[in-house]
Amino acid sequence: MSDGSDDLGIPMKPTRTAGTSATVAPIARPTTPTAPTPRPPDAVRQPPEPMRPAELSPRQTTPLPPARRTNDSDVRKLIVGREISLTGEITSCDQLIVEGSVEANLTNCRDVDIAETGLFKGSATVEEVEVRGRFEGNLIVRKRLYVRATGRVSGAIRYGQIEIECGGQISGDIQAQPSEELVSEFTGNRAAF
Repeated sequence: MSDGSDDLGIPMKPTRTAGTSATVAPIARPTTPTAPTPRPPDAVRQPPEPMRPAELSPRQTTPLPPARRTNDSDVRKLIVGREISLTGEITSCDQLIVEGSVEANLTNCRDVDIAETGLFKGSATVEEVEVRGRFEGNLIVRKRLYVRATGRVSGAIRYGQIEIECGGQISGDIQAQPSEELVSEFTGNRAAF
């Protein structure tokens, strides 16, 4: 190596010949620590504003449209939270979760989950129900009715299959019926309730 510069104009380190000792210069350190100088308020960095579509450079692409919903998010779900009361008619609901109080007529619903704090009063025609709270009224379950240990079901109950955990309670006019009968009862003969 030489004392000159390389092809990029960067000075080169001088080479040492054999037999000569290297010299090391001490690093100068301040004797007392100094605090950083405070920045004036107007010098505080602000985050850059997002670019508007008109400001996009040719290399940048336009923002993507919202992604299509997947099957999980396509579910029409209604959640009635704790200490919430809902009264009326509920139709075309894929999943109903009751943590509060619902007094309604429920039709065309696939799945109902009544939490321990939940109460459903009224009539419901559904595919499956899991009751950990209370249900009072007319209930048609085309597939399976689950009554958990903390669940209480009372009224006119029609079901395809039933599962009751130890401690669960069911009372009233209770009948097991094949799915075909429940469908015909659901579509035409609602006067029975």
